[in-house]
Amino acid sequence: MILFDSHCHLDDKSYDDDLKDVIERAENDNVNAMMLAGVNIETCLKAVEIAKKYKNIITSVGIHPHDAKKCSKDVLSTLTDIAKKNSCVKAWGETGLDYNRMFSPAKAQEECFVAQLEMAGILDLPLIFHERDSNGRFFDILKSEAPQSRKGVIHCFSGTKNELFKYLDLNYYIGITGILTLLKRGEYLRSLVPNIPENRILIETDAPYLAPAPQKNKTRRNEPAFVKSVLLKLAEIRNADPDELSQIIFDNTNTFYNVEF
Repeated sequence: MILFDSHCHLDDKSYDDDLKDVIERAENDNVNAMMLAGVNIETCLKAVEIAKKYKNIITSVGIHPHDAKKCSKDVLSTLTDIAKKNSCVKAWGETGLDYNRMFSPAKAQEECFVAQLEMAGILDLPLIFHERDSNGRFFDILKSEAPQSRKGVIHCFSGTKNELFKYLDLNYYIGITGILTLLKRGEYLRSLVPNIPENRILIETDAPYLAPAPQKNKTRRNEPAFVKSVLLKLAEIRNADPDELSQIIFDNTNTFYNVEF
């Protein structure tokens, strides 16, 4: 089995005391590569420093919709410079819209989102998308600002069947988290995953968040090693051989981020 955690946040302070152990546990559980997704300048810089120490870690730069009110030309310029100067930066994001908690006003989120779509296009980087409760506005922006060449992944997909097919029609990848393993919360998602073409699936932990079952019963902090639980549940639902599916998804992730692990 070969695994790629396509989205995690090892820059989170919850790993400050045992980051090396966390990475070793991931490697011992066949997680051969990890993407550290950025959400603001501070986390992006910290992720880059981590990636410089580990050859199997890559990073992205971006402004999360929660931080959109702090987005500015200077911020975007700084992120662009980080991307240009560090070869470990392989994507832009996570970016998008989150109208659930509204930590930033809708207008600020949309303006920041559109600006980041432009930056990613200039740098020719794939995009890591975040969407929550945007009532179709997220898709409207993507559709209106969507060159055919854009590569994107819907991080932590938890939408409807209709939304899933819309994203697939845009040739985007679908990121599946530990939500898939949860008895009640993951029930609807489990009904949808058979509809995803196998060459469009990525798996992720979103660590330290969204710990999967059965680990969720033992710890609240997620970590990349637990992505194996997502893969096993996915294989079960799709009636697929876990080893074969893991190789397909690993290859998908390499293709999406334009890397070779």
